[in-house]
Amino acid sequence: MVRGTISRMTIYLDHAATTPMRPEVLEAMLPLLTGTFGNPSSPHAQGRRARAALDEAHETLARAIGAEPREIVFTASGTEATNLAVKGAAWAGKASGNQIVTTAVEHHATLHAVRHLEKFGFEAIVLPVDRYGRVDPEAVDATITDRTVLVTVMLANNEVGTIQPIAEIVERVRRHRRVLIHVDAVQGAPYLDLDVRSLDIDLLSLGAHKLEGPKGMGVLYIRHGTTLLPQTHGGSQERHRRAGTENVAGAVGMARALELCVAERPETVRRLRRLRDRLAQATLAVPGVELTGHPKERLAGHLSVIARDADGDAIALSLDLEGIACSTGSACTTGSTEPSHVLSAMGYPEEEARGALRLTLGRTTTADEIEVAVRTVPPCIARMRAASAAVTADPLGLEVPA
Repeated sequence: MVRGTISRMTIYLDHAATTPMRPEVLEAMLPLLTGTFGNPSSPHAQGRRARAALDEAHETLARAIGAEPREIVFTASGTEATNLAVKGAAWAGKASGNQIVTTAVEHHATLHAVRHLEKFGFEAIVLPVDRYGRVDPEAVDATITDRTVLVTVMLANNEVGTIQPIAEIVERVRRHRRVLIHVDAVQGAPYLDLDVRSLDIDLLSLGAHKLEGPKGMGVLYIRHGTTLLPQTHGGSQERHRRAGTENVAGAVGMARALELCVAERPETVRRLRRLRDRLAQATLAVPGVELTGHPKERLAGHLSVIARDADGDAIALSLDLEGIACSTGSACTTGSTEPSHVLSAMGYPEEEARGALRLTLGRTTTADEIEVAVRTVPPCIARMRAASAAVTADPLGLEVPA
């Protein structure tokens, strides 16, 4: 047995962190990892075959989001795609303005990129959100000035599953000329329709491993005519927008994963919403447990809660020992001693935010697995809350029985 391999008995409810690769995706990638291994920039037959596979991946992925192949840039992750969008758009627009507008609940890929740009004279406007984690489109509109070059907002939140009112935000941003719109769709892509023409956006980032594709693969959609300053130099790959020998197998795998996801999305969403609601009903019946995020405008497979007077990390560990894999929030901040910046922005004090628990379903989640989770998760939370209350009442264990 390989060390670190997940037990067959584990019920995986952490699809917001990553997803298992689909067999069809691996099958599409294997020829590019073995036989067709050439550099797509090489002129010989091996290189030409690799180039043909890469071109087809551009076409397949573009078709899946309503774009043109020339508008697709493959990257090494969703984080890199977002960094390229934010930094590339900011630097390209520096001559006309230096202001970037975003929200307080964005992924750190966005927030850290924006904070980095502040060191070079850019101004970051980080807008607050409501109790559900949604930004007010009117606040976005009111913030934009003649110095604004970019508005960047995520499609759906990775920690609490809240879906942002993107259509309303875009409608207001389009009132202002020259302002680019970037949407981080990494978390929302498996569950929400993505047609970049209908969305009327300039930039959109995706990550393969959130939709049963390979890790280490992302995409940035760049609307034709949008000027972006490259952030990686050293070659002319991806139409001079992202240097480096292309990961052809990863591109093919990501394109196949998104293609399958789009074809199956309506049925998958209906089924996951039903299973999620079943688990939510049982979990929220535990005293002291509260739903976080929007009750309706949320991702289909996403259940996020706060267990008051309990520690979310302890609950997640206890569930892991019982065969339920889940998390407390973003996998990118696991191990941090700081409370979730998302929950803090939504108004939860630190002591409450530490009780966060995230249970996220995916295409491979079954009804039988959810029934096991229904019998396991609520009692575990109740036990952990009771244990926490006992420690609080008698922290030194000095109570003497009568």
